[in-house]
Amino acid sequence: MVGDGGWPGAAVFDMDGLLIDSEPLWCQAEMRIFGRLGVPLTAERCRETRGMVVSEVAHHWYGRFGWEGPTPDAVAAEIVDAMATLLATRVVTKAGALDALTVCRRRGLDLAVASSSPRRLIDAAVGRLGLAPWFSVLHSAQDEPAGKPDPAVFLTTASLLGLDPGRCVVFEDSPAGVRAATAAGMVCVAVPEDHVATANGGPVGFESADLILGSLEEVDDDLWVRLAPRGPDAGVRDRPR
Repeated sequence: MVGDGGWPGAAVFDMDGLLIDSEPLWCQAEMRIFGRLGVPLTAERCRETRGMVVSEVAHHWYGRFGWEGPTPDAVAAEIVDAMATLLATRVVTKAGALDALTVCRRRGLDLAVASSSPRRLIDAAVGRLGLAPWFSVLHSAQDEPAGKPDPAVFLTTASLLGLDPGRCVVFEDSPAGVRAATAAGMVCVAVPEDHVATANGGPVGFESADLILGSLEEVDDDLWVRLAPRGPDAGVRDRPR
């Protein structure tokens, strides 16, 4: 329970593609704006940059294809403006999101969002869907020196929660997010989206996750029993690499 030194003390959620169904909106905005600049972006290519902050996305595609006119940072700002409009009108929660929050809160966990989206977009989505009362901390990787897979966004979130990273369980839907969470020393539950490629019976890029779920609808009281052997008292975790 929160404040009693038990494990876990908090559940930290990614936002885009996990709590909210925003990945199609990001893809729509990026394909339109980058397409105007001659970048041949497709839905599959959009997935290459999942987990990056938007400025990193713009610099990534500028490095690959280049363009004349606006700087990558100006393009990133345009994408944020487009997403603010889309989130204010079209975003919905993912299946199981509210139930997962309820399960975590019932266990007494503190709840946080650690997202690659700018704080402006986190606030827009959380406000639109009425999720603000659930969370003690909302933190953006855009306020860190580097985005996921760098662990900074999770380490700062743990600090804002007043907890050691080892007392946090992260829920993530992207490989970059999973790598960031595990690098931060947190237990990570991966919830890959349906389009993720698979190999050897599992989703590619999620090998370092402690547990993989099909959706947030699978978050229940039994989850904590399944995660207990991965907690900080279990010693070195046997994660496949």
